[in-house]
Amino acid sequence: MSLMTMIVKMSEGLGKTCAIFFLTLLFSLPLGMLVALLRMSKNKILSSVVRFFITVLRGTPLMLQLLAVTYGPYYLFGANVSRNKLIPVVIAFSINYAAYFAEIYRGGIESIPKGQYEAATVLGYSRFQTFMRIILPQVVKRIMPSVTNEVVTLVKDTSMAFTVSYQEMFTIGKQIANSQTSFMPFIVAGVFYYLFNLVVDRVMGRIEKHLNYYS
Repeated sequence: MSLMTMIVKMSEGLGKTCAIFFLTLLFSLPLGMLVALLRMSKNKILSSVVRFFITVLRGTPLMLQLLAVTYGPYYLFGANVSRNKLIPVVIAFSINYAAYFAEIYRGGIESIPKGQYEAATVLGYSRFQTFMRIILPQVVKRIMPSVTNEVVTLVKDTSMAFTVSYQEMFTIGKQIANSQTSFMPFIVAGVFYYLFNLVVDRVMGRIEKHLNYYS
C-alpha cells in the first residue's frame, strides 16, 4: 500500500475522530458546569454523592468506562446499544471529561472573592444575575489554561475508541499496520494527531488572548 493510499484511508477515520472530539466538547462543557454546581451544593448529601461519582470517573481508566458504556447495557439488561458505536463512545467521553471540567470550574468559581457576591447583592443583582454577569466571565478567563490542557488531551484520548472497535483514525491505522506489517501507519497517525493538536492549540491560544483584556 502506497503512502498516499494510506493517508487517504486514515483521512476517512479523521472525520470520525473529529466527531468524537467536537461532540464530547459540546456535551461535556455544559455538563461539567452542572456537575460543579451540584458538587458545591449546600445539600451535604447531594454534594457527597456528586463528589463520589467524580472520584469514580477520575479514578478509573477511560478505557474501562468506554467498555462499560458500550457493552454494559447488553450484559446487564440484554439491550444492544453498540450498533452505532459513536453514541456510547460520545457518552463515555462526555461523562468522563465532564468530571474533569467540573473540578476545573469549581476551582475557578471558588477563586472568586466572596466580596464580589456581597457587592452584587447590594447593587440589586439576583443570584442568577450575579453568577452569569459577574462571576462566570471571570471564571472563564481564569480557567482557560486548564481547559486548554484538557482539550489538547482529548484530541489524543480519542484514540481510545479503538478499544470498542470504533473506526476512527487510530483504529484504521492499527488495522493497516497489522495487515501490512508496517509501523508507517502509526507514524502517519502521529502526524495527523500532532497537526490536529496544533490547530486546537492555536485556536485555544487565540481565545485566551481575546479573554486577556486587562493586559
